[in-house]
Amino acid sequence: MVGRREGGSSARCAEPLATLGDVSVPLQVVSMANISCSFGTAPTALSVIPTAMVNAGGMPAGSIMDYAPMVNVLTFGMCSSLMNPTVASATAAALGALTPMPCIPATAAPWTAGSATVMIGGKPALHDGCKLMCTYGGSISVSVAGQFTVNVA
Repeated sequence: MVGRREGGSSARCAEPLATLGDVSVPLQVVSMANISCSFGTAPTALSVIPTAMVNAGGMPAGSIMDYAPMVNVLTFGMCSSLMNPTVASATAAALGALTPMPCIPATAAPWTAGSATVMIGGKPALHDGCKLMCTYGGSISVSVAGQFTVNVA
């Protein structure tokens, strides 16, 4: 569903575009969307390189292939995952006291559960319900899609 619904009362048309009655419709994620990691200390912005030349809400639209560390997915501040070798080393040196270290994302596979119907450059569209896993155990999720008018199914 993209845009306003046809028919119904004017009160129904005033509902947020991301809902259909009681059912949420995911929003298309764009460049500068807010993402966060379960082991990071700060959110960051997703960087979408506009190679597909598709925009949503005036910004480059993301696909599940926008997962490259330090290109698409920037640092989340400090990492507290003991699966991260630098955190494990620093924690061992501190005699077991958890010692967060600078985050360098280690994303090795695409975002999961992209759109089944909307494609961006031949790849499933990235929506605000998608998840990305870090090799160090973190779960990366979309906090704010970056735009609020374009939905994907």
